[in-house]
Amino acid sequence: MTDIKHDADVAFIKALAELLRDNDLTELQVKREYGEEDSLNVRVSRMTQAAAAPVQVAVPAAAPLAAPVATPVAAEAPAAQEDPASHPGAVTSPMVGTVYMQPEPGAPSFITVGATVSEGDTLLIVEAMKTMNHIHAPKSGAIKRILVGDGDAVEFGTPLVIIE
Repeated sequence: MTDIKHDADVAFIKALAELLRDNDLTELQVKREYGEEDSLNVRVSRMTQAAAAPVQVAVPAAAPLAAPVATPVAAEAPAAQEDPASHPGAVTSPMVGTVYMQPEPGAPSFITVGATVSEGDTLLIVEAMKTMNHIHAPKSGAIKRILVGDGDAVEFGTPLVIIE
């Protein structure tokens, strides 16, 4: 009896994978209930090069989404040159969380564009799981760009600030 159920589950998962591919989806999650204490929880996902390129290009505006489909090589070249994470003075997020630009609501921001910071100065705060994590300047210099805003959600490796 379990072999029949197993075969049905495999067929179900294959059908989900086909649905994912046929509809050009990147992720699909389904929970199948067999009884009170018997269920199947399936998550099918895929990552493709075509899906990764528009995410980087779409950050400045929604219009560039059409360009990567027609000419992916031309769209990736400017994105690589302008990628803030590749800048030698980029400070990236060490964790997933929410950015706060000031120590408390109503207080002045830790940094502004053009301000000079010393190594170890607090640039901003990333809140993760109710813990306020101060992000410190890895080197002294001037703030060239601030790439995030107050209250923005960031992921590990997201460029936050550029110091030169």
